[in-house]
Amino acid sequence: MLRYASRNPNHLPSHFYNLKADLPELPPPPLNPTTKQPLNPTDLEAIFPRSFIAQEISMEKFIPIPPEVLEAYSIYRPTPLIYASKLKDYLDTPARIFYKYEGVSPTGSHKTNTALMQAYLANRDGITTLSTETGAGQWGSALAYACSRFGIKTRVFMVRASYRQKPGRRILMQLFGGEVLESPSPTTDSGKKYYQENPGHPGSLGIAISEAVEVAVRNPDVKYSLGSVLDAVLMHQTIIGLEAERQCQELGVNPDVVIGCVGGGSNFAGLSFPFVRKNLNEKTRIRFIAVEPEACPSITRGKLNYDHGDSVGLTPLLFMHTLGKDFVPPPIHAGGLRYHGMAPLVSHLVKLGIVEARAYSQEKIFKAAEVFLKTEGILPAPESAHAIAAVIDEALEAKRLNKEVNILFNLSGHGFLDINAYERLR
Repeated sequence: MLRYASRNPNHLPSHFYNLKADLPELPPPPLNPTTKQPLNPTDLEAIFPRSFIAQEISMEKFIPIPPEVLEAYSIYRPTPLIYASKLKDYLDTPARIFYKYEGVSPTGSHKTNTALMQAYLANRDGITTLSTETGAGQWGSALAYACSRFGIKTRVFMVRASYRQKPGRRILMQLFGGEVLESPSPTTDSGKKYYQENPGHPGSLGIAISEAVEVAVRNPDVKYSLGSVLDAVLMHQTIIGLEAERQCQELGVNPDVVIGCVGGGSNFAGLSFPFVRKNLNEKTRIRFIAVEPEACPSITRGKLNYDHGDSVGLTPLLFMHTLGKDFVPPPIHAGGLRYHGMAPLVSHLVKLGIVEARAYSQEKIFKAAEVFLKTEGILPAPESAHAIAAVIDEALEAKRLNKEVNILFNLSGHGFLDINAYERLR
């Protein structure tokens, strides 16, 4: 079998796919945090650009990708679909393993896909600054890059644990012109509460979100940008799965299992949703596995109910798997997965029995990352290593059963800027 699918420009989709159009039932709607009634789209205008809100509430099955964004994507998309033949040989498994490699993006992760679209929409609406949070730094660096392309300023609240563990990401954001602050910070009311109690507070994505949202609400020329969780963000990421679908067809491969790591759910949704559509409309029987850290197990140990997306309670109430808005996870190296909640659409698919979830230890995922580096030659981001650990488990189970299966997973980013995390664990 060929090791790579061709990087044919025709594999780049012209539209995003909106899973909501194909669902037999929708998840419960977001609620206004004050009235506890279903959210009116205008309620979001204090936080998000209007063009983004239009996409968030859309029920259209396919949303056109603007020419300006397609041109920006063409720098690195379509991303490679790679047959992991060396990993297969190492595991001595009948399973065939394929991965979509998003680490070739300008900032090294899948986050660039929605960052470019959101920066374009903000620019179209006349917004001058986008505020946001970032955990491991993939999202912050992606948004800083995207905003530099579309002439917008970026203010990033970076979770303190990652700010100190991952200086490379901070430097990258600053090189793109982004302003980066440790979170919790003394610059916002949301952050000051935690900062005054403990200036060395490790932070959380929930706290950083509160700070970024507060800045947007209090400044009319600033809007908030989110890298995961929301419906529109997940829809932007479906460019991954739509490309993979075409590349798999070229190779004559039909995936039996689709795997991704999950924090807020964006990279997993991006790969899986176009294939979920096949289960819904074509009655295929593809399995979908979402892998989260044991230290922040929002699906496997959280509750499915309404909760705020941030720690202070500024955001709408979302119906999702959650550990509670006050949950502060330990400072694990997979900082992009340290979020208390899960995307409502991913949570809904778990409820419907379409997606199964697993939680893995940090020790297990770093061992998997080391195997992948030695076989495939790519150092995965600690977040992506969660998916690799599940891939290895599935491949070894196929070996035990002597069963040929096709496993497809999302290598959502490289780990070359996370190298110090690997050094600490040796």
